[in-house]
Amino acid sequence: MTEVEKGPRGLRRGRGARERILSASHQLFRDQGINRTGLDQLCAVAQVSKRTFYQHFAGKDELIAEHLRRFDPDLLPEVFDRTDLTPRQRLLAAFDIHAPLCPFIAAAVEIHDPDHPARVRACDYKTAFAARLTETAREADATNPEQLGEQLALLLDGASARNRVLNTDTFATAAAIAVVLIDNAVSRGSGAA
Repeated sequence: MTEVEKGPRGLRRGRGARERILSASHQLFRDQGINRTGLDQLCAVAQVSKRTFYQHFAGKDELIAEHLRRFDPDLLPEVFDRTDLTPRQRLLAAFDIHAPLCPFIAAAVEIHDPDHPARVRACDYKTAFAARLTETAREADATNPEQLGEQLALLLDGASARNRVLNTDTFATAAAIAVVLIDNAVSRGSGAA
């Protein structure tokens, strides 16, 4: 007999309910925002009762934090962990991701409490993302990798926000700016290919 997985209150969890709740939150938070997504609607889309919801999550705040934790837990491995690209190419590949609005920015905008678990997660993610850019800039032999990493992080966040506000693709323009920043920071002979 296998041990049944239990939720935060020690109650038995339903089959697949947690994943359905997380899937519904991903869709609803993206499409209409965190604050406009009510628990009744979330449960209806996930096809679970509120009781089942509370067997898996202590509340909506915990769900939001888990949603963000699962969104990109490894910091864009499809970009930064590619061994077929040079460091310079990996820096530019970050601009090929065309998300409608970064969920971490969206959470930080919608949730005003700086101690809210989702705000903390958003801050941690953005800090770690800039660190990955900095690390890659260092591999590319940038003269000031910290500055380049922060510039590229700011450029990506700005492109994501502007893309959402204007409902137009801003990543191509951001990528063109990134080329200039990277070329100015990386000497042509090292890691620049």
